[in-house]
Amino acid sequence: MFGRSTIRGGFRPENLGQNALTLIGNIGFSLFVFGVLIFTIIAATYEPEDPLFHPSDKITTFLTSTSNATLRSDDSVVKTGEDFMVANQTAFAEFINITDVEVTNTNETTSEGEANQLECDVNTPIDCKDQEVFHLMMRATIEKFKDIHFYKFGKPVVGEGVNSCDMAWRYRPKDGKSAAFYKDYRRFVVGKSENCSVSVVGIGEYHSGLNARKRKKNQKAGFEKTGGKKDDFSLPVVGELVNDSLPMVESDSVFKSGKYLVYVGGGDRCKSMNHFLWSFLCALGEAQYLNRTLVMDLTLCLSSIYTSSGQNEEGKDFRFYFDFEHLNEAASVLDEVQFWAKWGKLHKKRRNRLTLHLVEDFRVTPMKLAAVKDTLIMRKFGSVEPDNYWYRVCEGDAESVVKRPWHLLWKSRRLMEIVSAIASRLNWDYDAVHIERGDKARNKELWPNLETDTSPSALLSTLQDKVEEGRHLYIATNEEELSFFNPLKDKYATHFLYDYKDLWDESSEWYSETTKLNGGNPVEFDGYMRASVDTEVFLRGKKQIETFNDLTNDCKDGVGTCNAATS
Repeated sequence: MFGRSTIRGGFRPENLGQNALTLIGNIGFSLFVFGVLIFTIIAATYEPEDPLFHPSDKITTFLTSTSNATLRSDDSVVKTGEDFMVANQTAFAEFINITDVEVTNTNETTSEGEANQLECDVNTPIDCKDQEVFHLMMRATIEKFKDIHFYKFGKPVVGEGVNSCDMAWRYRPKDGKSAAFYKDYRRFVVGKSENCSVSVVGIGEYHSGLNARKRKKNQKAGFEKTGGKKDDFSLPVVGELVNDSLPMVESDSVFKSGKYLVYVGGGDRCKSMNHFLWSFLCALGEAQYLNRTLVMDLTLCLSSIYTSSGQNEEGKDFRFYFDFEHLNEAASVLDEVQFWAKWGKLHKKRRNRLTLHLVEDFRVTPMKLAAVKDTLIMRKFGSVEPDNYWYRVCEGDAESVVKRPWHLLWKSRRLMEIVSAIASRLNWDYDAVHIERGDKARNKELWPNLETDTSPSALLSTLQDKVEEGRHLYIATNEEELSFFNPLKDKYATHFLYDYKDLWDESSEWYSETTKLNGGNPVEFDGYMRASVDTEVFLRGKKQIETFNDLTNDCKDGVGTCNAATS
């Protein structure tokens, strides 16, 4: 009776409002618990997408956010500091127009001019330093190369022979999207008429004016300021002489007073280039946070995904792929071999007290090391992956403190010089298409339409609305049989990376310089270098047509991943 009375009483009119509020509260709390449960499951299973495989705007957003730094293996070309730079259009606006160059009348008929003509000797060598010759050469250059903007001309110097002059200039393509300058230097043939007036007869090929390439005394190569303001930044200058030789180690006294950081061991070696950079820049970021010099290993192990042998290859040099000269100028780094040689020498002398602070747990944060006074902090990593990856140091609390200095790492200017040479041979006036085939085209389960959508007939159909007939078309592709694209030659002037293999063969400047850098041993133009150059030439096309955005509806990472890739 007591139970029934209680239940019946609960539905009395005066109790309905209170019961309704209780019921709503219970439902609300249940929904809250359910939401927490769902969120917990998502958080536990979520893996962030790789930032390095997105356009630079998404990369920048990722790099300024906090998230897990896990990377997946990928053979795509890594983005470096110059890719994150936003081109300062104000700085690039003030280029040299042909109307800015003074016109000199070489056919004067005044009495003074007639007297000069009587005295002229057509056999006299051309004076390359003459202002009239300089102006003629500048005007001829601007008139010939209509698809680039000129920002600086160097004074002409004597070429080869009595009627040739070499001149250098700094420029950018009119439609240039990257924040970089380029340097070219060419040989001019200057003719002299019977009355000794001069004219430009011919302009040589790309980088033919070798005498104008020489760097001025005390001039730093490879850098260009956008002005004189405090917030200016350095820009790559492709075409300058590269000086990536190792700097001299400081004197004993300076070395002893320095503070250093070194990472030893770990599981990062022979991983993808994306993985390497993610870890290396973590180490460099910590060194900068601690105000220490990073002791770095300049030898790399190239992952098998980039090698022709299909095996990991040791003995590669950091300088083959990245601009060490810029890194050394902009950051405090020291070659590992040089460091240990100096350390060993001084350590033998008992009066030289060099102290070492060893850290064997990546969970020891950079903040906890800020007060360390020892000469060297050594982070030693074990053999168990993934806890032995260098980038683990920059996770968690450290991620908001240690910033990866992407702006310090640029691509090798030797590789970018090949890119510039190819674009220059095409007069910077070409369209580009990226056609990905290979393993993806053969995998119908993940990419059911790719092979058909990238067939010659499909390409001709798709491109007819995107590229004008007769245009120069650069094709960046992983298709091994280039004759596959022969049908496109009926409508376009097609170009491929291997059309320019003279730029890295045994007679090339790249081959000569990298061989010298490698102790006299020839360097292979490996898969990563090929992909890097191919991608950069593609990115400099006036029109850029992508495989997965423009040629096929298949998703870049396979069926069902399109929304995830664009979110």
